[in-house]
Amino acid sequence: QVQVIESGGGLVQAGGSLRLSCAASGRTFSITAMGWFRQAPGKEREFVAAIIWSGGTTYYADSVKGRFTISKDNAKNTVYLQMNSLKPDDTAVYYCAARVLGSTYGYASSGVYAYWGQGTQVTVSS
Repeated sequence: QVQVIESGGGLVQAGGSLRLSCAASGRTFSITAMGWFRQAPGKEREFVAAIIWSGGTTYYADSVKGRFTISKDNAKNTVYLQMNSLKPDDTAVYYCAARVLGSTYGYASSGVYAYWGQGTQVTVSS
């Protein structure tokens, strides 16, 4: 199994920045990709960004492209989400997830990720 723990959420004014971290532990050798998703009150969980564990290819939702950057530190088994130019619409609980060997190929669907963190709240005030 893989455990993932998010950190770094908080309250920020519109236009500000936050960096989220996601630390993975356990059978980390099985990780093939890491993703960030978010869920706002009354809305479905949506894809934000993903990174392929080997190679580092990144993917972004159109709504965050150019403002958010996903990166990783393989030695620390940690993924980061740098969020700049934050907007009130970015307010949500942000979840980190791990895709592992044997999972369905893909990166934007929550169904391909087997392990999820508890989430961290990000609130952007106007």
